[in-house]
Amino acid sequence: QDAIDRKEKRSESFKVAVHGLETGTPTLKTEELGRRAPQWVRDNLVTMCMRCKEPFNAIVRRRHHCRACGYVVCARCSEHKAKLQYDGNRLNRVCQECFVFLTGHVVLEDREGKHKGILEKGAAEISGRSLLCSSLQLLDKNGKGGMRGWFVIPQDDPLVLYIYAAPQDVRAHTSIPLLGYQVRDLPQGDSRHLFQLVQSQQVYTFLADTEELKQRWMRTMARCAAEITHPEEGEDMGSC
Repeated sequence: QDAIDRKEKRSESFKVAVHGLETGTPTLKTEELGRRAPQWVRDNLVTMCMRCKEPFNAIVRRRHHCRACGYVVCARCSEHKAKLQYDGNRLNRVCQECFVFLTGHVVLEDREGKHKGILEKGAAEISGRSLLCSSLQLLDKNGKGGMRGWFVIPQDDPLVLYIYAAPQDVRAHTSIPLLGYQVRDLPQGDSRHLFQLVQSQQVYTFLADTEELKQRWMRTMARCAAEITHPEEGEDMGSC
């Protein structure tokens, strides 16, 4: 019965198995897992294993693709093999979740049930139901460099800005609580579209790709900081 319960829970998780944020990847339905070849998530859309959330590096943690769901995973999370119908029932390398779902076998290591930390929200998952999400650059104190990544304000957690290194990462790099911050516009210089979040001595400076995108972020951040989280009349805040 425990094995059946686990398999049913895994089945639910695969209803949105592949949400292709920038790749146009269609959703892989549960009943199609192993029966239809998935479209792989591109390597450059993730910086960490989409299962265990450990960061990739060129030496000890290489990228692999699960042949069932298309996720980018590390060697440890893709050490299992399962027969895939679309490949003539030959054994293929799959991630642990797909292995459990396809075979019904229960593996000893199971992270399911552990409490998720505040940063353990998948970028693709929350981007699909966000107030706003896009690429931005968070500049350093000198305003010359900094982190470029994928920024998301979720609909179900609108008082927090989540920052991911890549749009398909399954764990946020960091987060910024928006409540109480002031949004400040900066003059456009050298065609750079800059704005800031300011609270007391804490200042975050952002660089947007376009002026229109900058204005959307300023408007959304200001409303969230003031705890106004419903869309303005005639405005769709859910698009990325």
